[in-house]
Amino acid sequence: MTMDQQTSPVLVAGATGNTGKAVLDALIGRGASVRAVVRTEADRSKLPAGVPVAVADFDDPVSIAAALEGATRAYLVTPSSERAEAQQQRFADLAAQAGVDHLVVLSQLAADEHSPVRFLRYHAAVERHVRDLGIAYTFLRPNLFFQGLLAFAGPIAARGQFYAPIGEATVSAIDVRDIAAVAATTLTEAGHEGATYTLTGPASITHAQIAAALTSALGRDITFIDVPPETFASTLQGILPPWQVQGLLEDYAHYRRGEAATVSPAVAEVTGRPPRDVSQFARDYAPSFAS
Repeated sequence: MTMDQQTSPVLVAGATGNTGKAVLDALIGRGASVRAVVRTEADRSKLPAGVPVAVADFDDPVSIAAALEGATRAYLVTPSSERAEAQQQRFADLAAQAGVDHLVVLSQLAADEHSPVRFLRYHAAVERHVRDLGIAYTFLRPNLFFQGLLAFAGPIAARGQFYAPIGEATVSAIDVRDIAAVAATTLTEAGHEGATYTLTGPASITHAQIAAALTSALGRDITFIDVPPETFASTLQGILPPWQVQGLLEDYAHYRRGEAATVSPAVAEVTGRPPRDVSQFARDYAPSFAS
């Protein structure tokens, strides 16, 4: 790492989001200088006291350029939207212009421009765009987040159940905190430039096994219910926009085909620690699912 990298802040986009907040915490834990990117002034209150903040909008290149000023390393994630691909490509362009020489990008396991899954296509397109810029990069390709279960906290607390169109397929789901640990390592240590890391939990598990882990952690029965894709979609109508519902159905079809069952050693190889398993996640987040 150069002297400039040691003194310049690590820019963390999406600093109040699922992975961005965890990455910010992990970097602070390492003693790194940071700058958090948030969308509104009100978001400042969601961050640890004293963290330098840049208020910027991914659709406003001027504000993004200002946020990037002086940073030589950056973590890139954007909120889920139909504009995510264009927003991330524009951010990467502005990062290169600003002198950022290492960009760590949150992608997705099995990213492929020819995939039937729209999210996997867009992540692959962003990866290609960043490679073509010629700056150093690291691509993080995590599997399904354990923290995605928090979206079902209501029905789990109220009725002791959650549901998805996945059947008995196994997925090597991962804890967001382990994604963050890898991101923080790649942003503060040399040797990860040009790498693509597939990030998974320690085992490939069914949703019924997730329910069993929650049952154990909560001390009451939690049940997983497999539902047809159309039923799952109908429960999301009015909550998520149609494009996102369709994208989630494509994601779950991908899981159901067994295409997200691979277990990768990357978390342990990069961080020196094994990834958290579903039982650890369930114990740590038990209060979020309590009735």
